[in-house]
Amino acid sequence: MTPDARRPPETAARRSPDGPDDSSTPALLMAEPDEELAKQAMARFSAAGVSVIACHDGAEALLQVGAQHPGAVLLGAPLPVVNAADVTRLINRLSPVPVIVGAGPDGTEEATAALAAGAVAFVARPYRIEEILPLLTAGLTPDDKAAATLVVGDIELDPVGFHVYVRGRSLQLPVREFMLLRYLMENVNRLVSRPELTQVLWGTKSLDSNTLTVHVRRVRQRLREGAGSCCTIDAIRGMGYRLECRPSDPVRPPHSSSRSAARA
Repeated sequence: MTPDARRPPETAARRSPDGPDDSSTPALLMAEPDEELAKQAMARFSAAGVSVIACHDGAEALLQVGAQHPGAVLLGAPLPVVNAADVTRLINRLSPVPVIVGAGPDGTEEATAALAAGAVAFVARPYRIEEILPLLTAGLTPDDKAAATLVVGDIELDPVGFHVYVRGRSLQLPVREFMLLRYLMENVNRLVSRPELTQVLWGTKSLDSNTLTVHVRRVRQRLREGAGSCCTIDAIRGMGYRLECRPSDPVRPPHSSSRSAARA
């Protein structure tokens, strides 16, 4: 297929009376091979105020990432022409942007490979828009104010590259746990209430309380037991959580070389 013959991608975006609003770039690029599923998802994203551009294979996704510069990418697996893992790997190398991968039972192997290649989150397919929207609205797409690397104790968190390092070594976190750790690091030594955390992470204060408890427990275990961090998340009964760091033996600060090795 020649470039001229390639079908233009479908778009769902805010429009003015005079036509499309060209001043805004897509918040989300969705590469979904099932055209009907893509139309349904686009309609729901558009109704939620999310600007979307959609295509249907991996090659077109790569072209559109370069042309449209979206804030985030959603890949449906299995993805034709260029698979989700290769698309993720190339996006991270050429035009870094957060990648979410969605898969049903037939795409789990490819989705797993995409996560290993750098995708920041896995969601079920067919898509539950209510599961994806919090990732877009609660900080998945970085802005200039949120670009600075956070360093607390022996933890270094890169909000743009979506990397966490503890004592110079990479720590892999699912996106919601990443967001939880980031918020606690931004508020280190401050008691953060449960309603505040659920509002930040899920966009609601009425979430089942056990869901937050499980996420906090997982991050705590990854930090202390998995990575040997000097920092921990203390639970204050009936009130909330606080990230604190105890003194530790000096460690070699993470440098770009160690990060590069961790990513390789």
